[in-house]
Amino acid sequence: MAGPHHYRIAVIGAGFGGLGAAIRLRQRGHDDFVVLDRGSEVGGTWRDNTYPGCACDVPSHLYSFSFGLNPDWSRSFSGQAEIWAYLRRCAREHGIDQHLRLATEVHGAAWDGGRWAIETSRGPLTADVLISAAGPLCEPVSPKLPGLETFTGEAFHSARWRHDYDLTGRRVAVVGTGASAIQFVPAIAPAVARLHLFQRTPPWVMPKADRPISRLERRAFRAVPGLQRLARTGVYWGREAQATGFLQPVVMRLGQRTARAHLRRQVPDPELRAKLTPHYRMGCKRILLSNDYYPALSRSNVELVTDGIAEVRPDAVVSADGTARPVDAIIFGTGFHVSDTPIAEQIRGRDGRTLAEAWEGSPKAHLGTTVAGFPNLFLLLGPGTGTGHTSVVFMIESQLAYVLDALRHLDRTGGAAIEPTAAAQRAFVSTLDRKMAGTVWQSGGCRSWYQDATGRVSAIWPGYTWSYRLRTRRFDPNDYQVVTRAQ
Repeated sequence: MAGPHHYRIAVIGAGFGGLGAAIRLRQRGHDDFVVLDRGSEVGGTWRDNTYPGCACDVPSHLYSFSFGLNPDWSRSFSGQAEIWAYLRRCAREHGIDQHLRLATEVHGAAWDGGRWAIETSRGPLTADVLISAAGPLCEPVSPKLPGLETFTGEAFHSARWRHDYDLTGRRVAVVGTGASAIQFVPAIAPAVARLHLFQRTPPWVMPKADRPISRLERRAFRAVPGLQRLARTGVYWGREAQATGFLQPVVMRLGQRTARAHLRRQVPDPELRAKLTPHYRMGCKRILLSNDYYPALSRSNVELVTDGIAEVRPDAVVSADGTARPVDAIIFGTGFHVSDTPIAEQIRGRDGRTLAEAWEGSPKAHLGTTVAGFPNLFLLLGPGTGTGHTSVVFMIESQLAYVLDALRHLDRTGGAAIEPTAAAQRAFVSTLDRKMAGTVWQSGGCRSWYQDATGRVSAIWPGYTWSYRLRTRRFDPNDYQVVTRAQ
């Protein structure tokens, strides 16, 4: 009987990371690879998040591949449907469809006999190299509220939106005030009978400089591609300048002044405004962009609740002060498993330990990409590669250049497998932690998803993204050890 199909490279995930990897692999002459994704279509986060009002908070020209510019973006900040369509088009135009195995969920991957043995919902396969592009925003978090299992209405996370459930005229509780909630709350508020928004910590909200991109502009971008690349470069450096406030928190006072002015303009009620005023340094949590969130909270059918949730009853949500608010639906805008991503429980290295076990609650990787003890494993948007000010697609492309250079090194030397030395990884992580000290993420006075279970800020790159690109522009074999097939 024939064994599992073997590939040179297996990629987990078909979002920006996975598709970017596939496109770059093909461009560099690699054809023996497969892209595995549990969804029935490509798109990752932009396939799964379809809640009303879903859009990107990074300008369209920058939130796209540098090798796949789109002259036809309709707005300066694109919506979910447009980004998803862009990703599907990229896959089609770059010939990635033939490498896709969709509706294929990865149940586990283990380093076995010098290759990766991968178990999927459609059977096993093996690969020499494993690229995990599962992404940090793929598994939603829903709080374990007392009594939630007794609730007789509808309850769902914004990342799993129930489009078959009509919210018109319903009484709705929204839990959470993060990046998703500030988009879907204004979208559903006019239709619902009553909306109770449960806020634990108010976010800093800045005006969103969104506008339609005119037909004339789009025509110019199509006719002169260099013009769009120039616009993209301008957006990049404008965003990069904003990193200064994260690295030198005193500079954030300027942003806080703008955000407070935005709040004063849009919320005339002083009592409501006080509840919406953050008491931590801007940037400690994700900065949100919106022009319609604050006005939505001033509607007569919307209530902002700052007391915690004590329990859920079959037909109501009860706040800590004992007030029971009857509701028909509960919507969670409570974010994702970032530092405790489930894929870390499914990947086992040389010694049989999972990534989660090796990390012990605090993810660490050399250059955010490779992990000691896990040969030929590459993580896209791994620990320490997130950003608070710009496009993660830039970080993904930086990592892809590094991965391709590592593969060239393997091919050139005839090596079976490589992994970073423990010393190289420790040195890199130590440098990250040292640079993190004094940044707004470390000293801003809040708890955020940038921090892991140990309290360490493990999700963010503590610097300008151009410096990360410089660090990853070339694979350095001195940071690595060769792993033989027997291992």
